[in-house]
Amino acid sequence: MGVTEQADARIRRVLLRVAARQLGTHAESLVLPLEFLQKCKASDFPDPLEYEAWQTRNFKLLEAGVLVHPLIPLKKSDISAKRMRQIIHEAYAGQVETGRNSESMQRLHSAVMSLACRSLCETSDECHWADGFPFNLHIYKMLIEACFDVEEGTVVDEIDEIMELLKKTWPVFGITQMLHNIYFTWALFNHFIMLGQADNGLLSAMENLLVEVAEDAKITKDPDYCDVLSSTLNSIMGWEEKRLCAYHETFNTSNIYSMQYIISIGISAAKILLEDVSYEYHSGTNRDIDVVRTRIETYIKSSLCKAFAQKMEEADSNRSSINCTPVLSILAKETTELAIKEKNVYSPILKKWHPFAAGVAVATLHGCFGNELKKFIVGLTVLTPDTVQVLKAADKLEKNLVHIALEDSMDVDDRGKSVVRQMPPYETGTVLANLVKAWGREQLDKLKIWTDQNLQQETWNPKDNNRDSFAPSSVEMLHIIEETLDALFRLSVPINSTLFSDLTAGLDKCLHYYISKVKTGCGTRSTLFPQLPHLTRCDVGSKLFKKNEKPQFLMRRGSQVGSTTGNEASSLRGLCLRINTIYYIQTELGNLHVKMKERLQQNVELAQPDIADGLNINFGLSQVACQEGIRQLCETTAYMVMFNDLSHFLLDTLYVGGPASNRILPLLKELGPILRIISATVHNKVQNRLITALMKASFDGFLLVLLAGGPTRAFSCQDYQVIEDDFRALRGLYLSYCDGLPEELVGKASSEVKNILPLLRTDTETLIERFKQLISGSYEPTANSRFPMPPVPARWSPDNPNTILRVLCYRNDETATKFLKKTYDLPKTL
Repeated sequence: MGVTEQADARIRRVLLRVAARQLGTHAESLVLPLEFLQKCKASDFPDPLEYEAWQTRNFKLLEAGVLVHPLIPLKKSDISAKRMRQIIHEAYAGQVETGRNSESMQRLHSAVMSLACRSLCETSDECHWADGFPFNLHIYKMLIEACFDVEEGTVVDEIDEIMELLKKTWPVFGITQMLHNIYFTWALFNHFIMLGQADNGLLSAMENLLVEVAEDAKITKDPDYCDVLSSTLNSIMGWEEKRLCAYHETFNTSNIYSMQYIISIGISAAKILLEDVSYEYHSGTNRDIDVVRTRIETYIKSSLCKAFAQKMEEADSNRSSINCTPVLSILAKETTELAIKEKNVYSPILKKWHPFAAGVAVATLHGCFGNELKKFIVGLTVLTPDTVQVLKAADKLEKNLVHIALEDSMDVDDRGKSVVRQMPPYETGTVLANLVKAWGREQLDKLKIWTDQNLQQETWNPKDNNRDSFAPSSVEMLHIIEETLDALFRLSVPINSTLFSDLTAGLDKCLHYYISKVKTGCGTRSTLFPQLPHLTRCDVGSKLFKKNEKPQFLMRRGSQVGSTTGNEASSLRGLCLRINTIYYIQTELGNLHVKMKERLQQNVELAQPDIADGLNINFGLSQVACQEGIRQLCETTAYMVMFNDLSHFLLDTLYVGGPASNRILPLLKELGPILRIISATVHNKVQNRLITALMKASFDGFLLVLLAGGPTRAFSCQDYQVIEDDFRALRGLYLSYCDGLPEELVGKASSEVKNILPLLRTDTETLIERFKQLISGSYEPTANSRFPMPPVPARWSPDNPNTILRVLCYRNDETATKFLKKTYDLPKTL
């Protein structure tokens, strides 16, 4: 224990003095550090510094045992504790005399005895200065060192006599047999490590002692005991796991015998912690098996992964060329040798705890090599001799590993099938198809990048494009798709239906992406249609415009029709070019389908027989995108023309100041050039679709002027004929231009306007009465007897109260304005 002969003699003299003075006193009723401070003199020490160290050590023992780690917790208000802290603080500063009769020592003695004599049992005369947790254990750990030879570290021959002496200290330190078992286990473990892990006798003794520790843990749930047990076993397991998780580095033929002891100790410690300390599990055979097998599998997987990583480094350093491909061939051979060594050296030991030890090992190696093989395959784009060599080596390795797994499990019920299921096949035979798939993905990625780059460069100006007025990028896009399909056949690899379907589906997605980019940023009906202004009533009897008053526009005036300034991509011509581009793609999709079938039939030696006839190659995503894209662009173009390019003639001018003064003729004159541009630019198969969209937008705009034209417009019943004539003129434009649209189509598109116009000639009283009937049938009157404001409908209708209310708002007579004032208190202006 490191006690010199001089120190031993000094301590014995002090103990004799104590015994002589307090004859018959039990050791448990003494506070030894206090006695040492009182009985020892400076003359007992040859060196003053040694005397100071002795005093300091005993003060620290008192402080730790009575103040810091007392058996019975102290109260914050304890006077003796405060007095003792003050005395010890003075002692550390050298201000305390330790003579027996000194005032400081008497004060210290009084405080210490007051604290140390506190007991859970009123009749006890024990002094508690060394049995507080964990202070007592730290002292006892030093005493246990007496069980070991100082120089050799082995257990001394007099172990039984020393154990008897140690037991005599248990009442002083509050030690029990269970705590002793834990600390002696730790001491055996610690000395095994200090002796270079060569004394298996220590491990054997430790293994036996852990059996007693396990029994102790089952019968007590004392929190202090569990803390010590948990800390000790976790430390042991930490060391044990570090070595067993790399047992290929730790053990070889020279020390393989100790491996089974270390495994046994680690398993025992794990089971104690899991079953007896954590309280989460009940002890039982099945649970024991789970704990054991889980830990053994952890050791095997961790150690083999590390060993495999080392083999990888060796294989990489032994490669014979700059090309890294042969490395996997070398690694496959090294992995086979590693599996054989595992089977012959380590598995016989591990099999004691895990019946599938060798199977777990080869499954781990199978997975390690499989991960590297996957990385290798991901980087391949073409087949080479090195690639073939690697694939053959991988196939041979896999067969060897599966053989070891099955051979190791011959006497088990499932004969190793469960282990083999944990080894997903490398499927080297399918790697070739995977290479082609990877190549296909690369082509698709390049095509998408190309799409982004080329669409950014498109000017969407018909003058810069071919005579057919569609974007050159669309021609190039379809050409690249054909080239990709040709390249697939030039690879001279077997083509199955799945492979071909995946590639064509990818090309379909790329083409769909191109189509979506063509229409991106052009706007939609909702973004182009102006917001409705707030409702107002007419100012009856006054002029609509005062002098120098400017009309209030619904929206900003757009560029002039046919203008070449501004953003050409969003101009009428630019939008027409986009429509042509999507229509060109739509027509070419059918040709592309035919070409693909022909190529499949021409390459029957590569393609499976059922592909050309049974595979449905229709580019479905692109077909739908073309149809929707043309519809959306036609609608966008129409609303852009009506509510942006022609907003001055429609929204800003039509019927402003009175229907007779600003009629529809200027708008019709502007629509003529637009129709000519459409006829000259848009493919004749799509012209009518765009003109139909323009017609619908013009009717929507006409109704917008009548029902939401703002305070600059007012109508009387006498204006009906003028408005109806203008409506007929607008319809006639679409019926008569070039070949004209079908009567049925024009009639359907204009039906909403046709249904609304009769409201303009209906007298105000009738309109008010109809409005009241509709609103009363749909809504409850409010508290102030006013009608609620009806919401704006999705479509205008003569039977909709909001539509009738708007006609009244623009009705230029006193009856309407009084009704609106009384019912909704509408203002005269915005």
